[in-house]
Amino acid sequence: MTTRIGIILGSTRPGRNGEAVAKWVYEHAAKRSDAEFELVDLLDYKLPHLDEIGLPSMGQYTQPHTLAWAEKIASFDGFVMVTPEYNHATSGALKNAIDFLFAEWNNKAVGFVSYGSIGGARAVENLRLVAGELKLADVRSQVMLSLFHDFENFSTFKPGEHQADALHTTLDQVVEWSRALAPLRGKAA
Repeated sequence: MTTRIGIILGSTRPGRNGEAVAKWVYEHAAKRSDAEFELVDLLDYKLPHLDEIGLPSMGQYTQPHTLAWAEKIASFDGFVMVTPEYNHATSGALKNAIDFLFAEWNNKAVGFVSYGSIGGARAVENLRLVAGELKLADVRSQVMLSLFHDFENFSTFKPGEHQADALHTTLDQVVEWSRALAPLRGKAA
């Protein structure tokens, strides 16, 4: 059974740097043969601020956008979340998208590619706390992209050569952990 990894573009802001970053992640991932990768753009799901009556942990979704989002997330064995850092945390759009669901995240691996003035480190620390609550196994390796060194004029993405190595290590860990967690998801490894 093929391991499926979703690369989630966690920004919906006009002119977002995340689009170039997520495409870079996908281009590197698509060259691999150990998993199937898909780029998932939050803009394609039009998730409003939480509008479900029930708790996500109950899994009783009623809104068409939630059902579509749940189906997409459930189809993956692991994730790479591409996140900006806004005010020492992840984007509101990514946090909202995460909060819509519960069981669809459980027993899967997650890695992070972040960007910001100090590489988005604080956004990832924020997401690691959230991951634990959702039974997402966050991998150790991550990619931290600096707006000062990996972007020209803070907007044109030009990652340093060393960033590809960090990305490959992160992808290795996400794929390995996704496979290791397969029995907990009731899937053959």
